[in-house]
Amino acid sequence: MLSNFLNNPISSQTQTSAKQEQFLRVHLVPDTNIILSINQITEVLNIPVEKIVPIPQMPAWTMGVYNWRGEVLWMVDLGHLVGLTPWHKQRYASSNYRAIVIHHGDRKLNENAGEKLGLIVHQVEDLEWCNPDQIQSPPAASVTPELVPFLRGYWLKTNGEILIVIDAETIMAAMPKL
Repeated sequence: MLSNFLNNPISSQTQTSAKQEQFLRVHLVPDTNIILSINQITEVLNIPVEKIVPIPQMPAWTMGVYNWRGEVLWMVDLGHLVGLTPWHKQRYASSNYRAIVIHHGDRKLNENAGEKLGLIVHQVEDLEWCNPDQIQSPPAASVTPELVPFLRGYWLKTNGEILIVIDAETIMAAMPKL
């Protein structure tokens, strides 16, 4: 399970500079790659579509609730939240959702600390090591207005690839008290 991988990074990678931080890379439709600090992630899930129960009269980006470990976990369409193509308008047919469980609070102090939220994404890709000092502010015209409140910046990899860095804490803070 990826949660075990997140808690036990590969030993060769732990020898990297103290300034390095590990991020989980995910893909949103269309063609948007984002990274989230693994320090803000509790678990990655594969959820059957029928297991998310829609709740009426919620914001359009709220997909519903899911029974996660006996708790009610609100599920949010991350792409829709940040101004991209909503999940229900994507051409990809799948019987499962990929979800990232993020948390508010310090996981190192208490695994059950803080609130949790599920983010539905198109694809979970890989772990990336990034020096936080290399995260830059993007030009205002290059991002959707919906993304701005959650944006930590962007990281330009040595191969020229641009990854958008978002902050799970700001996503949690922006959620209505569901």
